[in-house]
Amino acid sequence: MKKKNIIILFIIIFSVIPLWMWLAWMLWPKKKLTIAIIDKTVLTREGQEHISLTWVLNNQKYSKNRNDLYQVDRDYYGFFPKENQQYRIKGLERFSEQQLQHLSEDADAAYITDAYGIYRREWFTGKQASERSGILYGGMSEQDISLLAQLKAKHKLVITEFNCIGSPTPVDVKNKFEHEFGVRWTGWVGRYFESFDTSKNKELPKWLINNYIAQHNNNWPFRYAGIVFAHIDGRIEIVEQKTHLTEAVPYIASSRFAQDSYGVPKKIHYPFWFDIVQADASKNTIVSQFEISVNANGSKVLKDAGIPPKFPAVQVHEGKDYRFYYFSADFSDNPITFRNSYYKGIHYLNWMFDNGTYPGDRATFFWNFYEPLMRNILDDYYNNKPTSDSTSHK
Repeated sequence: MKKKNIIILFIIIFSVIPLWMWLAWMLWPKKKLTIAIIDKTVLTREGQEHISLTWVLNNQKYSKNRNDLYQVDRDYYGFFPKENQQYRIKGLERFSEQQLQHLSEDADAAYITDAYGIYRREWFTGKQASERSGILYGGMSEQDISLLAQLKAKHKLVITEFNCIGSPTPVDVKNKFEHEFGVRWTGWVGRYFESFDTSKNKELPKWLINNYIAQHNNNWPFRYAGIVFAHIDGRIEIVEQKTHLTEAVPYIASSRFAQDSYGVPKKIHYPFWFDIVQADASKNTIVSQFEISVNANGSKVLKDAGIPPKFPAVQVHEGKDYRFYYFSADFSDNPITFRNSYYKGIHYLNWMFDNGTYPGDRATFFWNFYEPLMRNILDDYYNNKPTSDSTSHK
């Protein structure tokens, strides 16, 4: 009888707690924080490339104006998919300089979640293309970098991540961004794959396989998990578990400052796309870095290609002049459930959604790294954002 009562008690607790969390969220006051979200890689209305950001904004009750919370399918600038392969482009490219000036005055911050864009083969098949094709829309534009520079001049918040300065962003725009914010792209991007066995893993892009074979004596010797590195000039390098790696999935290692300030763990796996960048130490501080666990064979492959085994994952500039963050990966692209964002304090229950036994799980990355990182960045900025006449908001 005692055991039955304990079971009933647990059922009651786990039934009531979600209700209280939802009621707390409903009653929690909104906090106005106007963010210009830019996403040019929106293949469906689910907005996969910015859903993690909108989740955090909704969960923390940040509103785009005094009344309205952010919605995934409408509150951004970029590519808007419609039915029957129709689409609408509502990016900053249509803005005049005067309109950009007004936006920089009205907005508290900007976040470029992805500028890679939409390609014809992806759009007209409705799925990720295994071969490259012509672009419909994408790349950071002159208007995008103009807005970021104006926000910086007004001492506001700028957040960017991979892929904003890689292809297809024009070189002159990339150069302006690098000069303005102290980030330099090396030309390399990378990604972890669960298997390089072409008979089993159909997600391997054909261009990747073809380029590697053409560059390496018509040879494709890989079968296990590992990491691919692709350069803007077409070069491909691969390091594989057992042969080159002691740990197949890249790590993000964070400094004590990052752990204390942002609530991120000391180390965590990251299994998706990233870019290899450098930081201007006179402007930015590296608070988290990628680490590739190579053995002697893997170290030689990377050294011969000019690829460092450690490179920035999160670099920041936090000062009274402006706040800037660069995330060297697809941080805001994670497979999460948006309805969870309507429960106040749900991050305390992140263990319920954390599949920590699977290092390639991006949901684990969201709950343990991205969610606390963004929650703390936004809370700190909201509590200390500029209030002078030159940066006041309507």
